[in-house]
Amino acid sequence: MSTILSEDQLMLQEAARKFALREVLPVANALDPERGDIPAALLAKMAEMGFFGITIPAEHGGLGLGAMEYCLVTEELSRAWMSVGSIIRPMMGYLSLNDAQKAAYLPRMAAGDFLCAFSMSEPGTGSDIAGLSCRAERDGDDYLITGNKYWCTFADGADAILVLARTEPKSDVKPHQGITAFLVEKPRGSLPAGVSGAPIPKIGYFGWKTWELSFDHCRVPAANIVGTPGRGFYLATQSLELARAHTAARAIGLARAGLEDAIAYAGERVQFGRPIGEFQAIRFKIAEMATQIEAARQLMYSVCRKIDTGTRCDLEASMVKLFASDMAERVTSEALQIHGGAGYTHHFAVERHWRDARLTRIFEGTSEIQMKIISDHLLGKPGKAA
Repeated sequence: MSTILSEDQLMLQEAARKFALREVLPVANALDPERGDIPAALLAKMAEMGFFGITIPAEHGGLGLGAMEYCLVTEELSRAWMSVGSIIRPMMGYLSLNDAQKAAYLPRMAAGDFLCAFSMSEPGTGSDIAGLSCRAERDGDDYLITGNKYWCTFADGADAILVLARTEPKSDVKPHQGITAFLVEKPRGSLPAGVSGAPIPKIGYFGWKTWELSFDHCRVPAANIVGTPGRGFYLATQSLELARAHTAARAIGLARAGLEDAIAYAGERVQFGRPIGEFQAIRFKIAEMATQIEAARQLMYSVCRKIDTGTRCDLEASMVKLFASDMAERVTSEALQIHGGAGYTHHFAVERHWRDARLTRIFEGTSEIQMKIISDHLLGKPGKAA
């Protein structure tokens, strides 16, 4: 237990831990094997705990807490089911809402009554945000959005989708300009009018669906623009430090799940007349796994402190995202190895931790993108070829 946490933070952490093990883990164990969705009843219990409003200001109904508390809760929920640790994330760019939008949406977000999906990636565009081609054209007081999107998780279950679309022609000089963020409201449980799509067949991250979407003149009021028109690129990148700390917390939660499951199995599984936890090979694996998890956690705490004190930490945020996600894949793989053949079945949750940990190296910027950011900080950006 870290001594850098306050009593209030420790109490919140403990409450989230008990909730995750009591309420989330049984649901995950039952529904993940059949690829079921997170139940509405569980979302309602999470709302009662205040988990959807951790960082939303108190004047708008939230808890008004910081990155540290957000990541503490995320780690605990992700230890049970990463999808649940992900769904508490507030709408991307919510700090850029205008006063009227904040009054209308933030209290509902804090109460879990306004859940948002985010639609940025496209079939040919992932890490390169500036390459977006989905367009939005003005039509009176509205905009019509047309184009294809990919990797939009919770497009059906959310109450709105924040969509990045190009409102100005792409410039060869400054391709990141001319992108605008639109809040497309919709009924929970269906896609917006003017949008069709299909779930992408994923190998993990169950509990909610991830969609490929086609926008065909999807109408959205101009009043639903979030932030400054044409500057959606900056809206998408302004909170990357917190987003990457959040992903590190998810990865740490998954790794801890693998470790705890491996310890339990090592105490139960008997071979050659002894529990396998008595064999040095298993004991050393567990020692290394625990050490890697704690190293990642302390780096995450450091990043959270910087975020909460207003200290720029884009370098460190990339480091913790890189380190924690790579660590989680290694640790959950070792946890599966400790389970032996049983780990390669759906009889044990370790295969879920392993599948979901693999994703943390891809979303919120791949490990390769993080290494590019880190190396550019240390070495400067490479020059263009003559």
